[in-house]
Amino acid sequence: NSTFTTHVVTSSGTDTYSAIAASIGSLKGPRHGGANLKVQNMFDDIKAHVKNWGNEEEVGAYLHKILNKEAFDHSGLIYGMGHAVYSISDPRARIFKGFLDKLAREKGYDEEFEFYNRVERLAVETIQEKRRIYKGVSANIDFYSGLMYRILGLPDQLFTPMFAVARMVGWSAHRLEELMNCDKIIRPAYQSIAMDKEYVPMKDRIVIAK
Repeated sequence: NSTFTTHVVTSSGTDTYSAIAASIGSLKGPRHGGANLKVQNMFDDIKAHVKNWGNEEEVGAYLHKILNKEAFDHSGLIYGMGHAVYSISDPRARIFKGFLDKLAREKGYDEEFEFYNRVERLAVETIQEKRRIYKGVSANIDFYSGLMYRILGLPDQLFTPMFAVARMVGWSAHRLEELMNCDKIIRPAYQSIAMDKEYVPMKDRIVIAK
């Protein structure tokens, strides 16, 4: 989403600072680069309501509440689960999880890491049970990255900026590509599906006073 934003804004002929600022605006959303912070907030909420981390029945019951919009932010989403492209598994998450496992053991976060593993497994089962999905669902990179940042002692406010810094190189490359190869502004393709309505002259319209 943020990379596409780079292309769209660049196509207008604006300067680099404006294009990158727009991309950052996209990245900070909780469904994009801000997702790992949303995952952490969700886990903080789960920990506050689940007394026994090892009790799968209790954990699963609370995940059901989240999906039913009865808990956490009432969105019905288990954050960090699923991806628009990766369905069988997120290869980034699989590699990242291996590094996190080693770090968690080294820093004494074994119990918390196992809790994340448990929630991941139960979340997949819960989503498949409660939702009609046409593809597989698995943990994405955001599910685990926030935990690693916290283990490393990084403040929550730096989660998304770190992601943005890493993305700068890619955004810059895409901006150069747009500048070199395209000379037209990118506009959305839109087709209205609304029913045709008869035009009513202003004098015949009813104005409802508030």
